[in-house]
Amino acid sequence: MTSPLASSALRPGPCTAWYVLQLTDGTGTRLVTDLGELVPARLTAGRPGRTREASGAGALRTWAPYACSLSTVRAAGVRSVNAWVFAEQPLPDASGEAAWVCTRAETWRGGGARVLAQFHTPGGRFGAVAAKAEDVPECGERAPRVLAGVLWKSAAGDWYLLAAGSRDTVSVRASGGVEGTARGPLLTVRAEEGARADLRGTLENGRSVDGLR
Repeated sequence: MTSPLASSALRPGPCTAWYVLQLTDGTGTRLVTDLGELVPARLTAGRPGRTREASGAGALRTWAPYACSLSTVRAAGVRSVNAWVFAEQPLPDASGEAAWVCTRAETWRGGGARVLAQFHTPGGRFGAVAAKAEDVPECGERAPRVLAGVLWKSAAGDWYLLAAGSRDTVSVRASGGVEGTARGPLLTVRAEEGARADLRGTLENGRSVDGLR
């Protein structure tokens, strides 16, 4: 037994922190959190198909900027949520390196998984949701891949379209309000404020993947 744990899922107002519970038994250590259900949800980290319990220091650092996004899956029948760092992207103007993370919430019923592609810049406390989708295979064991993009403003005031795919992405193309192509999984293109673009990537096996939305 433990003392009562405050539930972040029930706290009103904007999220500034998210409470989790670390449990240890003879099989190991795991991290769980209250999402407003009868049973707590398990938190994991890592590439789909090779996920691990989010209990080590590295996994906790991975989760920290994105924990408040768990509020989007409250009372949705979620049994587990995985956080996967699928890309790291150098920022223009020597602003450091941003992390791209995909969080995928699996449900007890099997369908209705919720996927968020999140973007985290150096020094930022929280990640920003760049794209989201429901009931799709991306970022799961059946489709361990994802492509997402975001408009980003540099310290110099310039706007860019930044896009990133998982490591099996061999090229990325933007069309529509922003045009550009890049070899490899990362794309950086100058853009106008408010511009919208369609993303398409090519995978190592020759198949195409569209931007998550």
